[in-house]
Amino acid sequence: MTRVLVLNGPNLGRLGVREPEVYGSATHADLARQCAAWGAELGLTVETRQSDDESEMVGWLHQAVDVRAHVVLNPAAFTHYSYALRDAAAQVTTGGLLLVEVHLSNPATRETFRHTSVIGGVATGTVAGFGTDSYRLALSAIATRLA
Repeated sequence: MTRVLVLNGPNLGRLGVREPEVYGSATHADLARQCAAWGAELGLTVETRQSDDESEMVGWLHQAVDVRAHVVLNPAAFTHYSYALRDAAAQVTTGGLLLVEVHLSNPATRETFRHTSVIGGVATGTVAGFGTDSYRLALSAIATRLA
């Protein structure tokens, strides 16, 4: 089976309690279970991780390249300023792997500082604004591209 790492950035471990009106009521554990189930339906092996630590996220992207895993990435706040994460994400896509940037909310409809993504320019594509379904759509896009 094709391996996909679902990587979630800062504060996403607080899903379900942090601004549920924006991010929904599902917890990170709920999201991980959903991603595994959606992946299985699509013939993908999905592993979901979350970290508030930028260097850990960079390391996971390096690992994705090394083990040839495609990536669904919700960089969260790192979206707007982390050039280290951007450079690591670029290694995924230039390495012939797919990387889909995801967001639970639609950053373009929120505060102005959220309108810029340093990740989007190196991602294969971006899915935003559909809550946890953003992840389902990203996994589906990866499965479709690989078919």
